Amino acid sequence: MDETPFRFGLERVRELREHDEDRAREEFAASLTRRERDAAALRAASDLVRRAQDARRAGAPLDGQTIVAQQLWLERVETDRRSAELEVTRRDAEIESRRQALAAAQQRREVLERLKQRHRAEHQAADAHRAAATLDEMALAIHRRREQM
Repeated sequence: MDETPFRFGLERVRELREHDEDRAREEFAASLTRRERDAAALRAASDLVRRAQDARRAGAPLDGQTIVAQQLWLERVETDRRSAELEVTRRDAEIESRRQALAAAQQRREVLERLKQRHRAEHQAADAHRAAATLDEMALAIHRRREQM
């Protein structure tokens, strides 16, 4: 009544899918980290624009050259802020893409996990059936011997 060991024929595929899921999870986490870094850069750029606008409003009377220089600097920091804002938007799209890739990888792995569990249950049922058949044979043999006596 030896049980045969369970072997899942698609184990290597399941391991590859598990690896793909782990990689997708790491890429998703990395994109979240990059998004947070870019959001911090956007906050810093927005703060710099605010300070530049405040300095321009609160300043003493200035000559034309200083006004032009301030305006150019303000335009530059506003351009930097818009670039940072675009980068955050791009990161949000990347995060959504990574989230979808992770969900798909999880789903592909889970399909194989469920298949593995179903095959294991079938294997255990077949082992139990073989064990019961062996016990039935033994009981029948004992019964026959007793009848012959």
